[in-house]
Amino acid sequence: MISLREAGITVETAQSGRMVRRTILHPLSLDLGERRIAVVGANGSGKSSFLRLLNGLTAPTRGSVEVNGLDTRKDAAKVRRQVGFIFTDPLHQLVMTTPADDIELSLRSSIRDRSVRRAAARQLLDARGLGRVAESSIYDLSGGERQLVSLTTVLAVEPSIIVADEPTTLLDLRNRREVIDALTALDQQLIVATHDLDFAATADRVLVIDEGRLVHDGNPNEAIEEYRRRMLGGL
Repeated sequence: MISLREAGITVETAQSGRMVRRTILHPLSLDLGERRIAVVGANGSGKSSFLRLLNGLTAPTRGSVEVNGLDTRKDAAKVRRQVGFIFTDPLHQLVMTTPADDIELSLRSSIRDRSVRRAAARQLLDARGLGRVAESSIYDLSGGERQLVSLTTVLAVEPSIIVADEPTTLLDLRNRREVIDALTALDQQLIVATHDLDFAATADRVLVIDEGRLVHDGNPNEAIEEYRRRMLGGL
């Protein structure tokens, strides 16, 4: 369970030669327990900032965020073992030369023997249908393959929650379908920001974020209708 209590983000930015405080995410209180939660909102609305609170990538400047009782400020490393994060662009996440190298890096803390670790990495890639590209350059992979490798690196540490920040935005239709199918099949709780309203509609709960505020929280049909109204109401 992820719990937010009056959690918000305010930053200071330089403007006309002086520092100005700007609210990125207004304080909100939520318990996120549903198996599938979607987050929708316009670009720049605060969705990514909200997601980064959930595994300690960003600490709240006020309030608190807890994951199964662990405070994201005080226990960030433990939180990240429980909450895996998938970025929009997998190249922000994949740091090694090949998929096998990246998976092996994720396994380093749990498997000491390198040959055993390499075999485990290959096994995980095979299970995801990526065995054929295990030793390929990351840059030779399709966007969908890169995103699936990113997912595999996250799953390798066995988190109980997956947070994904617009994981299909940079993908074509076929790769988007493959990534959505992989995310849908996860046993873990999934919290995903997406512009794909068909995907959002399959969630148990949808949050709508607008200009740094949570403006709707409810079932998919009502939440998506509210999102459409806000996005298209002035047209």
